Amino acid sequence: MKALELLTGYVTAPSTTITSLTMATGNTLTVRNAIENSGIILLTAWADNQSAGVLRITSPKMHDNVQNIRLGVVASEVYPLINYGGGQKLYSQDTLTVGLSGSATAGDIETASLLIYYEDLPGINARLITPDDLYSRGVNIMTVENTLSLGTSGGYSGQEAINAEYDLMKANTDYALIGYLCSAECACVRWQGADIGNLGLGGPGNDTNKEVTRSWFISLSETFDLPLIPVFNSANKAGLLIDGAQDENGTDVTVQSIFVELATT
Repeated sequence: MKALELLTGYVTAPSTTITSLTMATGNTLTVRNAIENSGIILLTAWADNQSAGVLRITSPKMHDNVQNIRLGVVASEVYPLINYGGGQKLYSQDTLTVGLSGSATAGDIETASLLIYYEDLPGINARLITPDDLYSRGVNIMTVENTLSLGTSGGYSGQEAINAEYDLMKANTDYALIGYLCSAECACVRWQGADIGNLGLGGPGNDTNKEVTRSWFISLSETFDLPLIPVFNSANKAGLLIDGAQDENGTDVTVQSIFVELATT
């Protein structure tokens, strides 16, 4: 019952004050109720700021509830800010406190995202594989392009089906999502669908350093030695949704999702 979930929230003109995130619709900072003693891991976190700031993550059950994980954010550089292979252990039903500082300009939206892995989450059984699985089953690389009309109010927007613009997936075929490319900066790109338990998963909207995103899910899986590469079946393509989060400028982003066609096991 594995699961991978992207959580995103935003603040408006926080200046130097670390301000609690307003969470995107459907997201909460309360850790889901997983099977007792199963692994729950904060894999990484990042922020999309218009001015330099600080992303802070605390919880009474983590190291401390004062500063704990305090990460400097550089303006307009949407990079993973932590990359420790052991991850940060989280606790079922604990509520994280996440805050962000940044721009003092009225109306400026600063956004942060966290990516969490659940080893055993009841009711969810995401199709996630390892790099070894990918390499043994991989047949062809293919990309799907979506231009996301992202909003200006913070949170997720611009959602469309993966096949809305290019509908070329082979019938009843499995595809592994290994990474993606972005035409412009945004806070994050997210995918949702039945094959991953309808939870959203994703990564940073980095448009300048393609090395960060082009093999995002492979790199995560290798770093943490976990099955973190999502697999989707083309029969569900109309329900495989892609969206993102953007600041108040609402810049549209063209995303190329990089898939590998998988052989039948």
